[in-house]
Amino acid sequence: MEEYYFLFFFGAAWMLFASVNDFKTREVPNWLNFSLIAVALAYRGFYSISAGSSEFFIYGILGVLIFTALGFAFYYGRAFGGGDAKLLFAVGAILPFSRPEDLILVSAVFVFLLFGIGAAWSFAYSIFLMKGNSRKVIRKFADIDNWKKGVMAVSFIFGVVLGIYFEGYLRFSFILLGLAPGLYIYAKIMDEVCMIKMIPAKKLREGDWLYKDARVAGKLIKRSVHGLTNEEIEFLRKHKKSVLIRDGIPFTINFLFALMVFFWIFFLHGAWIFSLF
Repeated sequence: MEEYYFLFFFGAAWMLFASVNDFKTREVPNWLNFSLIAVALAYRGFYSISAGSSEFFIYGILGVLIFTALGFAFYYGRAFGGGDAKLLFAVGAILPFSRPEDLILVSAVFVFLLFGIGAAWSFAYSIFLMKGNSRKVIRKFADIDNWKKGVMAVSFIFGVVLGIYFEGYLRFSFILLGLAPGLYIYAKIMDEVCMIKMIPAKKLREGDWLYKDARVAGKLIKRSVHGLTNEEIEFLRKHKKSVLIRDGIPFTINFLFALMVFFWIFFLHGAWIFSLF
């Protein structure tokens, strides 16, 4: 277990740097992500040589491959931006894989923590954003179709009733399912009110996500999972065109939180928890 101390502290420090940069610029530099992978794998390599076993290094390589696949899936599914996807690549080099089944179990636990903590963070951050937009949010909610409000009410009632009837994880699951339609509509409203912004061309950055296709001087610029390219930005600046951009909530800090919770479980409660599966 001691071999993971360095990986945890180094990874946490790098994720802290990445989080600060994300808050300041809404970007995570490539050098941060790829240097984390390089240093983590180099450490695994040297440790494997000193221990006379290649297993520690091989699991690091496999971890990077698995999390690279996950990163691409979340990126093309528009769940992550490019910086967060690349940071996820690096997570695979840090996590404690010691058996083949850990590649699935440990990966699943970290992803669950990441999205669980991320959901709580996003909800809290959205409340902060709503401070200056509360009237717009209320008006937007009032404009929702009555049948959608009915679905929210019925779903909530059923969720609470079933939650009272069952116990343990089932109670939590039913209540969460009952809240799901309302949370989805809340997220959509917050996205439209707080996250969609008209940005002048001079302030655009490579990778910014268009809210919808933009036609400028007869040319159609399509929204893409990759965001705006430098060529498209230069074209927009040439014509002094403002466009609607979907801004994002700074998400990178959730990697740090998820890593800390994961290793708190791993170090304090021991790897025996994972050996139960």
